Amino acid sequence: MQRYKFKNIDLVNFLFLFLTPVASVLLTIAWIWNDGFSWGPLVLGIVFYYLTGMSITAGYHRLFAHKAYEANALVKFFFLIFGAATFQNSLLKWGSDHRLHHLEVDSEADPYSIQEGFFYAHMGWVFLKKNSEIKQRFAKDFLNDKLIMWQHRYYIPIAVIVGFGLPTLLGEVLFGSWLGGLALGGVARVVVVHHCTFFINSLCHTLGSTPYTDTNSAKDSWFMALLTFGEGYHNFHHYFQADYRNGIRWYHFDPTKWLIRSLSGVGMARKLKLTPQEKILAAKMQMKLKLLNSKIAAHEKFQAEVEALKAKVMESWENFQTTKNEYKATKAKELRMKMIEARREFDQTMEAWNHYLSYLQTCPIPVQ
Repeated sequence: MQRYKFKNIDLVNFLFLFLTPVASVLLTIAWIWNDGFSWGPLVLGIVFYYLTGMSITAGYHRLFAHKAYEANALVKFFFLIFGAATFQNSLLKWGSDHRLHHLEVDSEADPYSIQEGFFYAHMGWVFLKKNSEIKQRFAKDFLNDKLIMWQHRYYIPIAVIVGFGLPTLLGEVLFGSWLGGLALGGVARVVVVHHCTFFINSLCHTLGSTPYTDTNSAKDSWFMALLTFGEGYHNFHHYFQADYRNGIRWYHFDPTKWLIRSLSGVGMARKLKLTPQEKILAAKMQMKLKLLNSKIAAHEKFQAEVEALKAKVMESWENFQTTKNEYKATKAKELRMKMIEARREFDQTMEAWNHYLSYLQTCPIPVQ
C-alpha cells in the first residue's frame, strides 16, 4: 500500500488537482455574476472538451503510446498541443507511464494499479513523487522524435497558452466574455477532462465484464465508454492493445475510433491496425469455455455435497428405523429415548437437505 506522507507528495500536482475544481466553481460564479449566463462560453467549453480529451485518447494513447495507426505531422502536432492543454503532462511522461501500466498491470510496478485502491488508481498515484519520474526505457522512440521532444521541453507554456489562453481569447472575441471562456473553456474543462481520463484507470478496472480475458482487472463497459471517449471497452483494449479501436462493433460508442477512421478517409492517417477477427473470436470462445469449465467444476462440487447430504439423510433414517424396531420388540424405556433422539437427528438432517436444495434453486451456478 502506498503511503501518503508529506515528504512523498508532489506538491505541484497535489495543489493543481485540488485547486482547479475550486477555481472552476469560483470563476463560473464570477462569469455569471459579471456577464450573465449565455450559451456561447458553454459551447466553447464543450468544443474544447472534445478537442483536448480526444487528443489524449486518439493522440497520446492510440497513436503515440500504442502505435495503433500512423498520422501525418499536422495531426501529430495538433494532438501534442491540445494533449498538453489537458494538463496531464507531456507525452514523454504520459506515454512511458502508460506502456509500463500495460506491461505490469495490477502489479506493484503498475504506476496506477487498481490493486492499490480506487482513489490511488484514479488520481492518488499522481500525488506521489516517485511517480513523477519518466520511465525512459519505455520511451526510447519518443526520445528520438523531434516533435515529441519539442512538446516535452515546452510543455508548460504550451499547456497554459492552449489550455487557458486560447479559450480565454476566443471567449472574448466570439462572445464578448473572456471570463466565460476562461471559466468553461479553460479551467472547468480541464477538471472534467482530468476525471474522464482518470476514470479509465479507476472505473474501467472496476465496472463491467471480461469477455476477452480475465488475466487482468480491465473491464468492458458501454456506460464507461460514454464517459471516456470510447475507452470503456477496456477489457478488449488490454488484450488487443495495438488495435486502433476499443469498441469493435459498429454500435459501440467509440468517438475516438470514428475520428481515427475519418482521418484515414481524408488521407491524414494510415496503417490502421486491426486485430484479426479469428483472434477476437478465439479469445471470446476461450473465456466462455473457461467460464463453462468453472461452472462445471462448481456443479461437480455441488453434486458431491448433495450426494454427501443425501447419504447422511439415509443413514439417519436407517438409524431411526433400526432403533424404532428394537423398541417395538423390547419396549425398553432407554430405547424409546434413543428412538426419539434418532428421529430428531433425522428431522434436522432432512431440514438441512431441503435448505440446501432451496439454495441451489437460486444459486447462479446451473444445477442439472
